[in-house]
Amino acid sequence: MRDLKVNLEARSYNILIGDHPLKTIGVECKKFLKRNEVWLISDENVLNEYKTELNSCFKKSNIKLNLYELPAGEHAKSFTFLEKLTDWLIDTGIERGDLVIAFGGGVVGDLVGFATAVTLRGVNFIQVPTTLLAQVDSSVGGKTGINSKFGKNLIGCFYQPKHVLVYTDVLKTLSKRDLRSGYSEIIKYGILGDINFFNWLEKNGQKVLSLDNVSLEEAIFRSCIIKADIVSLDERESGSRALLNLGHTFAHALEAAVGYNDRLLHGEAVSIGIMLAAEVSNRMGFCNIDVLERIRKHFNNTGLKTCISEVDFSFPSSDELVNLMFKDKKVANGLINFVMLKSIGEAFITNSVDMSVVKDTIDYSR
Repeated sequence: MRDLKVNLEARSYNILIGDHPLKTIGVECKKFLKRNEVWLISDENVLNEYKTELNSCFKKSNIKLNLYELPAGEHAKSFTFLEKLTDWLIDTGIERGDLVIAFGGGVVGDLVGFATAVTLRGVNFIQVPTTLLAQVDSSVGGKTGINSKFGKNLIGCFYQPKHVLVYTDVLKTLSKRDLRSGYSEIIKYGILGDINFFNWLEKNGQKVLSLDNVSLEEAIFRSCIIKADIVSLDERESGSRALLNLGHTFAHALEAAVGYNDRLLHGEAVSIGIMLAAEVSNRMGFCNIDVLERIRKHFNNTGLKTCISEVDFSFPSSDELVNLMFKDKKVANGLINFVMLKSIGEAFITNSVDMSVVKDTIDYSR
């Protein structure tokens, strides 16, 4: 078991990582309870797998369990379900000092985090991520929110959890495709700021994807360290935290074009987005071709998508995709802030990117 801290003064919290059994969830949650009652929110797919076990775990810990089941999928990140969720929390008598558990993937974590932030002006919550992507990315850092018709995660706030519990054992129920989707975020951390981690992933990536306990725990731990360090320095993304968006400006535009469905998973959009960012970096003269090809090789070796043409969808023109990018949260003074690469392990933020190069790169990837 690994334990690390996100240092945010009064809002600091710990991330517990390991192959410990889910039955410990009651014991861990009890540390944060003022009364023996919790509110757990998940989606239908996750609850089909874990509902019986969760009921048993909390019953053994003498904790009353209030359960709310969301539909599975990105469409749950909406005003409709935000209202349903906040109404349920209030109707069931939640108090500010109580504890809400976000038990699921990134959609559940983002929505529940936002709902707890605005219910009673702030209710405690913890993240128990059940996908690899959520374990290394969305569960850490306090970004919460829902989607707008104009783009992904455009409505939300920064609201930190009280704790993050990473149970690697729950990943055994995931498909290979979902695991690869999460792995793309792991690769991102090596590319943006840790060449030694990227070197390690080149040697151990297949072990991570095959859920080798030692390799999996190491990959999650090192990813969370990198993210925790960046978040501790820049909680509200006013500077260096934006590096974590490597590939995401492209990815969010692709997801918006598809319509936020399983035709393109978030991690798949990110791997394509990282390749587009690396290609633009090379075309702009920021990095050499070896950087681009080394990243592509590792993505290919682990089965990740690297081109827009690999997605079974008829995407709009590069002009329209760029228009979607201008709806992104990272636009400032009418310019898109791109995360570009100098080398593997060295990324930087700039708004001085030639948009004709961006459009040409998108067209090349189609």
